[in-house]
Amino acid sequence: MIFQNSLEFAQQLDADDKLSKYRQEFHYPQVNGKDVIYFTGNSLGLQPKRTQKFVDEVMKDWRELAVEGHFYAEKPWWEYHELLAEGLGKVVGASAKEISVMNTLTVNLHLLMISFYRPDQKRYKIICEEKAFPSDQYMLQSQVIFHGFDPNDAIVEVKKREGEHAWRTEDIIEKIEELGEELALVLLGGVNYYNGQVLDMKAITNAGKSVGAFVGWDLAHAVGNVTLKLHDWDADFAAWCSYMYMNSGPGNASCIFVHERHLYNKDIPRFEGWLGTKKKTRFLMQPEFDPIETADAWQLSNPPILSIAPYLASLELFDEVGMDTLIEKQQKIVSYLEFVLHEID
Repeated sequence: MIFQNSLEFAQQLDADDKLSKYRQEFHYPQVNGKDVIYFTGNSLGLQPKRTQKFVDEVMKDWRELAVEGHFYAEKPWWEYHELLAEGLGKVVGASAKEISVMNTLTVNLHLLMISFYRPDQKRYKIICEEKAFPSDQYMLQSQVIFHGFDPNDAIVEVKKREGEHAWRTEDIIEKIEELGEELALVLLGGVNYYNGQVLDMKAITNAGKSVGAFVGWDLAHAVGNVTLKLHDWDADFAAWCSYMYMNSGPGNASCIFVHERHLYNKDIPRFEGWLGTKKKTRFLMQPEFDPIETADAWQLSNPPILSIAPYLASLELFDEVGMDTLIEKQQKIVSYLEFVLHEID
C-alpha cells in the first residue's frame, strides 16, 4: 500500500477498516463531554461493554444459588477458569491443557520458579534483561537469596550496546552460550515494558534449551499484542497479567503456560493445593496430592470467579476477531504512523 499524509487518506483507511465496528464495544473515559483518545492500554485496557453482562451473571447465580453455583450455575464455578483455556491457547499458541488462570503475575512467576529454578553449586545462574521490570527484579533477587546465592553473582543482566536503545538477539544468545553449564534459567520479558522491543523469543528459547537451561517468559506486555507460539517455540513456562491488552480489569487474574512435556511429571517440584488435584478424585479429600494432568496442577485454591468473569468477556472479543486479524491491523496502523512521522520529521 502506498501511504499518503493527508486527512482524507487516513479517513479512508478508517472507512475500509473491517475492525472499526469494535470501537463501539468499549467504554471510553470522557473529558469535556468527549471520548478521550486512549493511548494507555499498555497500562490498563478499556472496559468492554459486554463485561457487565458476564459479571451480572455471576452475581445473579450467587444471589439465587449460593453455594450450589459451584455446580449448577450456567457456567459452574468449580470449572469456570477452564472456559478461558482454549481461547487463551489461541492467543499464546498453546493447547488448552497448557494454560491455567490464577493469582496475579508476580505470584505466578514465584510459583513457576519453584518448579523451574532448581539451582545447584554448578548450575545456578539466571539471565534477565538489563533493567527488567522492577517486580521481576525483586522476584529474581528474592528467589536467588532464598536458595542461598548472591544476586550479584547469580543474576546476569544482558545489556544494550553503548549508544544503542535495543537489545541485539546475538548478544543475548552469546551470553547464554558463555554461561553454558552454569546457566539454570533464562527469564526475560517477551516485550520490553520500557522501549516496546519484541525479543526473538523463538531464537532465545532455542539457545537456552541448547545449553540445558529452563526458559521462561514474562509476557505481561506481549499477550494480546504480538504473535506468540509458546508450544512450538518449546518454552518451558510463561506467565502474564490480563489487565493491559487483554482488557480484563484493574489488577485482574494472571495466567500461566506450562509446556505439555512437564504436565505428566509427578515428581516436578511445586507448591501444591487442593485445586491442583484431579477433578474426578478431588472431592474424595485424599491426603495424597494427585495432580491433574494440565497446567491447573499449579492451581492452589479456588479461582476468583468475579475477577475471571471480565476476562472471559474480553476473551470472547479476541476469539471473534482472531490474533491474525489484530496483528494485520496493528502492522498497518503502526506502519502508517511511522510513515507520517518520517514525513514531518
